[in-house]
Amino acid sequence: MLIRIVKMQFIPSQVAFFLALFDAHKHLIRNFEGCTHLDLWQDTHHPNLFFTHSHWQSEQHLAQYRDSELFAKVWKQTRQGFEVPAQAWSVVSVMEC
Repeated sequence: MLIRIVKMQFIPSQVAFFLALFDAHKHLIRNFEGCTHLDLWQDTHHPNLFFTHSHWQSEQHLAQYRDSELFAKVWKQTRQGFEVPAQAWSVVSVMEC
């Protein structure tokens, strides 16, 4: 399993748009082939800072999602609200405690 974490910092006036966009598409992302988990996190001290946390069956499944029309559509609209470029990490669990 691959865990994907994406850090996104929005222009404060764009937060409501992003939340509505994410809410409208979360079920499509979560049900995309290979996606087994999806969360949206918000920083407790910086309300314009968000993280997506998703689990993918494999790197290939994530790549298929990133090459999809769904990703292209949602990402194009999402990134227009960025205050700074997004950062992303693909990680695997080494130890569950």
